[in-house]
Amino acid sequence: WAYARPYQREADRRADLSGWLHFYNHHRRHTGIGGHPPASRVPNLSGQNN
Repeated sequence: WAYARPYQREADRRADLSGWLHFYNHHRRHTGIGGHPPASRVPNLSGQNN
């Protein structure tokens, strides 16, 4: 994510990190786990559903 496109400022790169992490963990299909996103393997990682 950090090198996929040029960033003018470090702050801009950091600002994009949370969106990229959300996509990577919740939407991107991972072949190693049957095409499912990593978040599907850990249903309550954030602890919001206690």
